[in-house]
Amino acid sequence: MRVAVIDYDVCKPHRCRIECVRFCPINKSGGKAIELRDELGGKPLIYENSCVGCGICVRKCPFEAITIVNLPDELEKKVIHRYGPNAFKLYGLPMPQSGKVVGILGKNGTGKTTSIRILAGELIPNLGNYDREASWDEVLQYFRGTELYDYFRKVVNKEIRIVHKIQHVDLIRKYVKGRVGEVLSRIDERGLLKEVRKSLSLDSAWDNKVGLLSGGELQRFAIAAAILRNASVYFFDEPSSYLDVRERLAMVRAIRELLPKNAYVIVAEHDLAILDYISDYVSIVYGEPGVYGIFSKIYAVGSGINHFLLGFLPAENMRIRKEPILFHIHAEAPNREVDTNLPYLSWPKIKKTLGKFELEVEGGMTYRGEVIGILGPNAIGKTTFIRLLAGELEPDEGHVVTEGLRVSYKPQYVKAEDYPWEYVEEAIEELSKEGLASSEWFQVDVIRKLGIHRLKERRINELSGGELQKFAITVALAKEADLYLFDEPSAFIDVEERLTVSKAIKKVCEVRKVVTFVVDHDLSIIDYIADRVMVFSGMPAVKGKAHSPVSLKDGMNAFLKDVGITFRRDPKTGRPRVNKPGSYLDREQKSKGEFYYVSA
Repeated sequence: MRVAVIDYDVCKPHRCRIECVRFCPINKSGGKAIELRDELGGKPLIYENSCVGCGICVRKCPFEAITIVNLPDELEKKVIHRYGPNAFKLYGLPMPQSGKVVGILGKNGTGKTTSIRILAGELIPNLGNYDREASWDEVLQYFRGTELYDYFRKVVNKEIRIVHKIQHVDLIRKYVKGRVGEVLSRIDERGLLKEVRKSLSLDSAWDNKVGLLSGGELQRFAIAAAILRNASVYFFDEPSSYLDVRERLAMVRAIRELLPKNAYVIVAEHDLAILDYISDYVSIVYGEPGVYGIFSKIYAVGSGINHFLLGFLPAENMRIRKEPILFHIHAEAPNREVDTNLPYLSWPKIKKTLGKFELEVEGGMTYRGEVIGILGPNAIGKTTFIRLLAGELEPDEGHVVTEGLRVSYKPQYVKAEDYPWEYVEEAIEELSKEGLASSEWFQVDVIRKLGIHRLKERRINELSGGELQKFAITVALAKEADLYLFDEPSAFIDVEERLTVSKAIKKVCEVRKVVTFVVDHDLSIIDYIADRVMVFSGMPAVKGKAHSPVSLKDGMNAFLKDVGITFRRDPKTGRPRVNKPGSYLDREQKSKGEFYYVSA
């Protein structure tokens, strides 16, 4: 069985004169595996039944718009939905569990949101028959005799109520009017308004209009609205976006403690530590982004995440990644060469005032080849410090010695208009003319692994949030610089892409012997990438204090102590895991003052 997908946003038949059609061996022998179709705007259509999967059209396409994947024939029995001819195909669904939280883990573009929409009853799965109208009767017949039959029967008969916290919360601004407190009071069906307001720290936004909320406030508002609804099924699609570490943990506790005990709960999330913390079980979705996605069986959350990182699913006997992803095991810095005899960048005590906000930075120093992680809540001055290093802001007191240093800066909020190119291809060509960006390693491990090569024909102002983020990171890494600054590089991108970005940042820092600062709320990423960390504390939006860089162990320990949680190490992958509050390990580590983790 073959899955053929054509990215029609990339396909430019008038520029290549349809080489895929001309060179297809089936077409040349008098058959028909690929042809032009008027209803597709004069673009090619591949017939999967007659296609032999030779890959000639894939190689001939100058825009890399065609993907052909060979899959086992028996997998066709599990097809759930297809969007159209030569479009994305979904196999399998995660199985909701009554009274449990099921996490969904996988790459962007492999069907996480599609599966949620199907389970929420918003999209009727067509079982692969995209050429006719989908029917719930066919769906129920298909799932008869399985666990999902009873679930879908209740959905179809409206026996259960479903609440869906959408992925793109910014859309809420267009449809919800009024002030936060007024809106939440109207929809409070469970009498939990006070508890939700307190647990999600909504006091500061309570009297604000929904249309004026920041990203983090909007996310907390959406989560609060979902919890206050009286339902049997709750879906949360990427609930940690825009939230800092403390807010993410508060979100987890609110979902775990305030939802009905017998409810079905499904959460799609990219932050491994948060997914581990919130879920009882996990379903892994794997495949080729934009081409096909396959849902695994349900695993216990700890072993499921480990299987994902190690790249092998034992229940399916399926390898989903060539190389495992392993975190460094010991509590000290990662095993990389940092020359502590060569100070690279230093600064004295710095003060900066922006409106009513005051930032105080302790004096500090970095060394050649070092990655500094930056931790702290939102609105505490992390971005202000990065902008001071980038030279965008001048300190009121003190100074940063960056004179003569070339700086490459990926800001927190990326805008297409900030770049001088119209198309992604122009940027890649220009950046590849010199420096590390022209190396084979950079082309393979950054441009191709992040999928930038697939975006070559796209206009930069047409890229999605995740695509634009990956493009901005690639541009920043490709520049020859002495100092690299990344503000929230994990935003909008999936787990594997986050780890790919982390590897790329570490590699560039190592090869060029430069210093890199990384601000991020994903503790797994900071743990994976940082040699030392800077911890920011204080009162958000009022006063922040940036402490000098300290060891990864000491910095994370101080930060987690302030947050009130403890981390342990997974013995198989070395990844950090949040201990359940009040558990034996949580109490033991707190008694020892080891909030980060006990050394392996």
